[in-house]
Amino acid sequence: MTGHTPGALRGALAAHALWLGTGGEEGERADLSRADLREADLRRADLRRAVLRRADLSGADLREADLSRAVLREADLSGADLREADLSEADLSRADLDYSSWPLWCGSRGAKVSFGFAAQLSAHVWALECDDPRFDGLRGALLPYARQSHRAGDLGLPDDATDDETGE
Repeated sequence: MTGHTPGALRGALAAHALWLGTGGEEGERADLSRADLREADLRRADLRRAVLRRADLSGADLREADLSRAVLREADLSGADLREADLSEADLSRADLDYSSWPLWCGSRGAKVSFGFAAQLSAHVWALECDDPRFDGLRGALLPYARQSHRAGDLGLPDDATDDETGE
């Protein structure tokens, strides 16, 4: 599915719901690979185990969607609203998650992400101010990874020449 009409998308989601509900006996697993789902309203959608490889979900509303165990490899999720989305065990390898709202609850447990995204998360954690001095040790441990984020400069991370691993 490269483009989507609301009717075709509803049909694919209904067949997927049947597939999930019957343990694969009826219906069909949703394969929305390469689908153009830019700014789609997928709030509370049940996309467990769906295939969304290289789908364009930029700006999509995925609040409270269930994407657990979904295949989102190389998908464009830039600017997507993922608040309260369940991404547990989802495959987000090489997905673009820039400017998306990554869920900071247990719903992202076990999600598979690229090194680039892990480095970006490390950079954002490194850039936090914390009132506990123990955090300095964590900042030092994260810095080598955080420096590899494409957002390192935007976040003010010190370059490799800085001796102080906390960046201060």
